[in-house]
Amino acid sequence: MVDLPKDNIIASVRYWLSQTVIGYNFCPFARREFVKNTIEYTVSSSNSIEPVLYELVDELKKLDEKSTIETSLIILPQGFESFDDYLDLVDYSNQLLGRLEYSGIYQIATFHPDYCFDGLEQDDPANYTNRSPYPMLHILREASLDRALENYDDPESITDNNVNLAREKGVTEFKDILRRSFKQ
Repeated sequence: MVDLPKDNIIASVRYWLSQTVIGYNFCPFARREFVKNTIEYTVSSSNSIEPVLYELVDELKKLDEKSTIETSLIILPQGFESFDDYLDLVDYSNQLLGRLEYSGIYQIATFHPDYCFDGLEQDDPANYTNRSPYPMLHILREASLDRALENYDDPESITDNNVNLAREKGVTEFKDILRRSFKQ
C-alpha cells in the first residue's frame, strides 16, 4: 500500500508523462494537453474494483460537464499492484462504459508498473510504452482522439514506432525514469 500525499503521487505521474510518454513521443497528442493543463489527475483511495468503478462514473460525469478537461487519469496507488487484478478492473471498466452507453464517447487506455502486452516477454522493453509509476485508468474523449489522428501523418505507424524506439532505448533507461519519478 502506498502512503504518500496525493500531490506526491500526481508529481510522480506528471514526471513520468513528461519524461516517457511525451519525452519519447509515445503518444504524439499528449504534449499539447500536458502543456495546456487539460489533464485531470484523480488519485483514488480505493483498493478494490467496485469503489473504483464508482470513481470512474464520477470521472465520466466530470468529463461530460467540463469540456475544459480533455482527458482524465484515475491513479490507483493501492489495491491493484497485481497486473492480473488490474486487468480485471479494466475489463469491468470497459463493461461499465458499454452499460452506461459511453462506448464511442470515451475509451480507456491502460497503464501499470508491470504492464505486459499479450505475447511479449515480461522483460521486453516494448512493455515500457505502457508502464507507469502506478496503475492507472486513462479516460480519453474519442472525438478528440479521432480529430488528432486525422491530423497525424501515418497514425498506423505509432505503435510500431513506439515498440522500435523502446527496444532501441532498452529497459534500463525506462526503469531509471520510473525510479526518478518517485523522487518528485
